[in-house]
Amino acid sequence: MPEQPKVRTTEGVVQGRLRQGHAVFRGIPYAQPPVGDLRFAAPAPPQRWEGTRQAAEFGPVVPLSLPIDVGPPQGTDWLTLNVGTPDPGAAGLPVLVWIPVGGYVSAASSDPMFDPAALAEAGLVVVTINCRVGAEGFAFLDDVPPNRGFLDQIAALEWVQRNIAAFGGDPGQVTVAGVSAGAGSVAALLTMKPARGLFRRAIAHSVPGLHSTPALARQTTAALADRLGAAAPTAAAWRDIDPWHLAAELTSFNAGLHAHRESWGGITVTGTSLCPVIDGEVLPETPWTALTGARANGIELLAGHTRDEFRYFSVMAGRQGSYTEQDARTALELLAPKPHGAQAYRAAFPQAGPEELVETVYSDALFRMPSQKLAEANAAAGGTSYLFELCWVAPALGGALGACHSLDVPLAFGTLDSPVGVQLIGEEPTPEAIALSRELQEAWIRFVTTGDAGWAAHRPGRRLTRVLDTESKTLPYPEHVSHGVWEGHFPAPFDLP
Repeated sequence: MPEQPKVRTTEGVVQGRLRQGHAVFRGIPYAQPPVGDLRFAAPAPPQRWEGTRQAAEFGPVVPLSLPIDVGPPQGTDWLTLNVGTPDPGAAGLPVLVWIPVGGYVSAASSDPMFDPAALAEAGLVVVTINCRVGAEGFAFLDDVPPNRGFLDQIAALEWVQRNIAAFGGDPGQVTVAGVSAGAGSVAALLTMKPARGLFRRAIAHSVPGLHSTPALARQTTAALADRLGAAAPTAAAWRDIDPWHLAAELTSFNAGLHAHRESWGGITVTGTSLCPVIDGEVLPETPWTALTGARANGIELLAGHTRDEFRYFSVMAGRQGSYTEQDARTALELLAPKPHGAQAYRAAFPQAGPEELVETVYSDALFRMPSQKLAEANAAAGGTSYLFELCWVAPALGGALGACHSLDVPLAFGTLDSPVGVQLIGEEPTPEAIALSRELQEAWIRFVTTGDAGWAAHRPGRRLTRVLDTESKTLPYPEHVSHGVWEGHFPAPFDLP
């Protein structure tokens, strides 16, 4: 039996496992556990160890603010990462760092949807990370740094720079990637000074337009403090609250956001009360204004979104087919660009009923326009942007989900047999699903390796876009009507009304 692989990192030796023709190393700490005096603090450098550390199991899941069962808490060593490599003895392999953050409330690198096997087989070193989310990562507390989840991601990227060569990777060929809030994290990293030089390329699927002003963040965090019975919205007052209890309370708090609509405005329809704060220091501004204002440099960027981003949420909430004219008015009032976006949507989609308006406005404001505008802003900042739209309909539920949010992830990773893959695509993937998965995966591999996605770049004026379907084509941006509504507008941070 072949000997299990060992690698010497800057902190000590780790021993991984051979698996499906590649080596995996799991649960490697890139920072100290953020508990005790380190809770809610910026990440502290990892401690060294003597001897060989076993790296066969995923690290503990960070407390999730989602109504899902991840089993009992497994420990507090949340700030860990995993490496899948074709060959630890190789040199100069391109590196993909995946940020598995969802809604800024979950981050589980152990999700089978992110299995690196297919990408490692194609020659990539794949790193997946855990980082703080929810209140641990994004509560706006008075006595600690904001946006701690982003500081964790930077610490993980610094670990990659120090160590990835020992796993066969090239620290000069790092691509950082994510979907949804993971893509929002990627967009933030593009603009944060401490992240400069830590990666060369970026992949961002379904970038969310989800940021908060300090004024709003202060109010939402203070309200959560009241709910918790904490004396103040401070780390000192929160440190003794059990992390999983805090996560559960945030879940309930987020479920009742609609009751605060008059006080907090648009953020109440997103389901996420604690999100990245434009704090002026850790995150000085949104990525769109930073790039277009030449305060951040453009890079090689692969961005994209699905056609029916909001459909997954409406179907899973049992709301599809039930939206009223009042729902449409609320969506337009809270999410359309100010000051005339509501009228512009009505004029641009004159035949649309309430259901179509709700779905279009939510899809545009929360994912489609932020993704397209990130590609455009990156090009304006001197970078090269490639844009895609996934139009292939998920076979699940008789096609009711459409080309929904997150459908592109199991396709890109080649994990059609993962639980999410099966939920969206079915037990037996069709030949069309397999072919589309291969196409998107090859685009990723080509981009991570060369910086070229394989189709024409997305530039102002032409706005060419790869439309992924059973027969994919490169076309002018398909959502041009919505783009017209948003012309001259960037996704703005949510603020007090």
